[in-house]
Amino acid sequence: MTSPFDAAALANRATSALRAYDPGHDLPALRLRFGAVIAELGSNENPLGPSPRAMRAATQVLQDIWRYPDPLGASLKRRLSESQGVPVNGITLGNGSHELLMLLAQCFADAEHPVVHSQFGFAVFPIAAAAAGAPSVAVPALPADHPEAPYGHDLEAIAKAVTADTRLVYLANPNNPTGTWFGDATLEAFLGKVPAQTLVVVDEAYHEYVDAEGLSTAARLLDRFPNLVVTRTFSKAYALAGLRIGYMLSHPSVAAVCERLRESFNVNTVALVAAEAALGDDEYLARVRETNRRDRAWLAEELLARGYRVLPSQTNFLLVDLGRDAASFEAHLFERGVIVRPMIGYRLPHTVRVSIGSRAELERLLENLP
Repeated sequence: MTSPFDAAALANRATSALRAYDPGHDLPALRLRFGAVIAELGSNENPLGPSPRAMRAATQVLQDIWRYPDPLGASLKRRLSESQGVPVNGITLGNGSHELLMLLAQCFADAEHPVVHSQFGFAVFPIAAAAAGAPSVAVPALPADHPEAPYGHDLEAIAKAVTADTRLVYLANPNNPTGTWFGDATLEAFLGKVPAQTLVVVDEAYHEYVDAEGLSTAARLLDRFPNLVVTRTFSKAYALAGLRIGYMLSHPSVAAVCERLRESFNVNTVALVAAEAALGDDEYLARVRETNRRDRAWLAEELLARGYRVLPSQTNFLLVDLGRDAASFEAHLFERGVIVRPMIGYRLPHTVRVSIGSRAELERLLENLP
């Protein structure tokens, strides 16, 4: 009897070790089920939507989508170079920062060169390592009762886990899913302990939401540490998640290696022009930041008043530690059209991540808490 065909048996070693990234609930299906009343608080999206300038630019360029996009993204790179103080040849564009994190592992990690990351770091870090066939070293996070960064990165332990063979260290600052962070001085001290041949990647997907004292950006250290890499996205504060565009700041030689493997035309025309327009709308970004700061503090206070433990956050979400399995909590809200993100995939089964949505969505969450 012939065995049924199963392509999994044909997958290469690296792919066989992978599990697909879990994006959470099937939101398009849920929108059909619940209609306009759904409260989407699971994907860390900006409820204010994109800048009006970005929307106008995206609409105007639609007439040109029959042509290939600029494969170099030259205009956007020039704009980023001006705003970030990084040379154009030190900028790499990606189909979201997710692609760039994967690309770095594909270019620099392999079976002989492990990847080091924090236990509760962004889920893409171990996926990137597995895709490259590289050992993944998950360093235990800070304890749950840490006064400043519960479940956060333990940079001292991460530095000790780096060996002469380590090619990549992934950090997220602020971190997803915990919302925690480490300050500029702590990062600078960490970089001083890491070998010069080890690339340290700091994912700053939530950089624009930061308002904590002593925390700015890793990018200010690029001139001093050529092994430092910074990744960012337009999906969060700039609200261009549907267009999929991110960027990487690095030493030009790092960018040059990544260009060898970067997919041709990996960023589409609409994304390129919308991102460039969004960068020029400082007034809008300031409103996004202030709205998020206000509503993040308000929601934290409301949840604390109801007896929930809320972790400190410098992002557009809060991690809520229920102290018990979160499945029934999440299911209760789900049946009422309130979508939050359980963190069982991060091995934090007693927590849920709640995006800072619109005030109406957050009020609906509070009204339906079990």
